Amino acid sequence: MRAATPAQFENPPDAVIRAILERPASVAIVGFSPRRAGDSLLVARFLRGLGFRVIPINPRLAPEQTRRELNERCYASLSELDEPPEIVDVFRRPEHAVELADEAVAAGARVLWFQLGVVNHEAARRASAAGLVVIMDRCPIVEYRRLFAIRHGERV
Repeated sequence: MRAATPAQFENPPDAVIRAILERPASVAIVGFSPRRAGDSLLVARFLRGLGFRVIPINPRLAPEQTRRELNERCYASLSELDEPPEIVDVFRRPEHAVELADEAVAAGARVLWFQLGVVNHEAARRASAAGLVVIMDRCPIVEYRRLFAIRHGERV
């Protein structure tokens, strides 16, 4: 006989994800890296191109280090922000997810988005219990292209 397992996390319906992506807001990218080939920079540029305000978060970067790429100051943590971000997009390993979920709640975010490969059910449970919409193991670029039928910048 198998032991009972907690209910598995399910991402919100497509309509919810679509609503998040079609209304530009502020998005804090935790684990941001200015490396030109980095996924976080690619996502930041994509979201900025859609009209989102992108706020880089990385304690290892100097505040002025991201001005050239994004024209935004880099912050060490979500707690340094003057106003709550609408979305917190996480590019950190899953073992950091619970702490980051708590920080997103404390910062007043409304959406917690864990990137591809970032799966932590406890973090999702805690953020959801605090009222945040949680999206896990997904990429905003992939979701935008899928939900709005866009491939390489062209409608299909």
